Amino acid sequence: MTSTDSAQTPAKAPAKDPWDLPDVSGYVVGVLGGTGPQGKGLALRLARAGQKVIIGSRAAERARAAAEELGHGVEGADNAETARRSDIVIVAVPWEGHGDTLKSLREELAGKLVVDCVNPLGFDKKGAYALKPQEGSAAEQAAALLPDSRVTAAFHHLSAVLLQDPETERIDTDVMVLGEERADVEIVQALAGRIPGMRGVFAGRLRNAHQVESLVANLISVNRRYKAHAGLRVTDV
Repeated sequence: MTSTDSAQTPAKAPAKDPWDLPDVSGYVVGVLGGTGPQGKGLALRLARAGQKVIIGSRAAERARAAAEELGHGVEGADNAETARRSDIVIVAVPWEGHGDTLKSLREELAGKLVVDCVNPLGFDKKGAYALKPQEGSAAEQAAALLPDSRVTAAFHHLSAVLLQDPETERIDTDVMVLGEERADVEIVQALAGRIPGMRGVFAGRLRNAHQVESLVANLISVNRRYKAHAGLRVTDV
């Protein structure tokens, strides 16, 4: 190759820094199932970090009562209003009501970034065990039911006890984030990083969500054996 040829070859763009994440401080975050332990805890942590948060429930009065208890500017509304008013919507409803809730909110969630953190689990005398939905995972079920939304999956492995504990300043854990579009995943990573001690880590596309959701059954076993509130850390990244 001549020097002239080299001069005409366009320079390759540098690889994007995977930790160069967007500013998400201006987004309104809605939490469906925000009166349950996981949803309430996430709402508290994000609001304490300065995020505008609305918690949703089937009953608006219940949501408003929970919001008043949380403080930090958190508002409460019914699920439909929460979805309409939010830029990012975290789905933290019980697995048993997951499909019906999302079906009923398809219109309100159109165009929204949806973050599914639901873990399909069963329980028997041996403890927790993973269920496998027909679609493959709760997140894939959400994507199938919400064709006009941008569905991601995250926040599965967090202790609701730690999230709700006002004396716990930091929650040292990684948040596995899955999704189809890099820009959407990075928004969720950045949102996780707003909470002191947390870090959002890309963990694959939605087809890999089942393993992430299922791992909660193992963490429940860890917590029961060791009287702990275990989380996860990904090494070497």
